[in-house]
Amino acid sequence: MASKRVKPQPYVTGSGKMVRREVPSRPIRQTGPIFDRLTVVWVQFNGVPFDTTGFFAQLVRNGRVVSTASFDRFGVVRFNNIPTLTNVSYTIRTFDRNGFLFRSRFIPARVETFAIIG
Repeated sequence: MASKRVKPQPYVTGSGKMVRREVPSRPIRQTGPIFDRLTVVWVQFNGVPFDTTGFFAQLVRNGRVVSTASFDRFGVVRFNNIPTLTNVSYTIRTFDRNGFLFRSRFIPARVETFAIIG
């Protein structure tokens, strides 16, 4: 069943004046990355994030560790010193709190986010 589109109404400010909302005449186009730092999400095969409490990750380039960051408990790690879109490729290595290596994946250049699946 189709529903009627509701048009936004003007609203009243605290002073009692009617103020009209500005509606852009053109759609806003995304010109750059949404995430400003490299963000990695670790998910299960069904898309549900792992509980990664205590886990951490390292970014490696040419055999040298470039950055290390901790996962939050929702499977997300953000590398604050890696701006996006990335210029170079990296290898990400994920570890548990005891330093056991769980996964090692290749991250290509020109990305802002990456998902480790499984």
